[in-house]
Amino acid sequence: MTDAPTPDRNERAQIAFARLLPKLFRGGQAFVGVEATLSGLDAETACQRPPHLPHSVAELLAHVNWWNRWMLAIIEEGRAQPYPAHAAETWPAVQESDWRRTRNDFYELLARIDPHAARPDLASPVNHEETIGELLADMALHTAHHFGQIVTVRQALGAWPPAGGGDTW
Repeated sequence: MTDAPTPDRNERAQIAFARLLPKLFRGGQAFVGVEATLSGLDAETACQRPPHLPHSVAELLAHVNWWNRWMLAIIEEGRAQPYPAHAAETWPAVQESDWRRTRNDFYELLARIDPHAARPDLASPVNHEETIGELLADMALHTAHHFGQIVTVRQALGAWPPAGGGDTW
């Protein structure tokens, strides 16, 4: 019996990256998972801006959706997209009637991201000089950043932790 060949360093790194990416998008280890972070939020609470904070949970999630949709278009179409002229373009207005759709859009976009984590061409440039892998990592970090803000907004509203728990020790 012969041992299977050991993958070279690049292959091992790609395998590790492919295993890590879904965890970065979903949380649950280094930070509270996205499902737990959004759980139990009704439309009224999700759309409420706490005093002295610039965004509601719904606005933060709509912003994450805007960028995830933009970056997925680049990856799925295989060509660069123009950057928005102003940051304000990436912050869609969200009303209570939009909350369910905004949350569902997030999960649909998240499901579209999954297959890209194990692509063999992660080192290929796709957006100016940025590679597919870099774009996926950027998406994960951007999502995690704003989900941290979502926790803060929920705390400020007295809507944390969710019924399923959260990092509160």
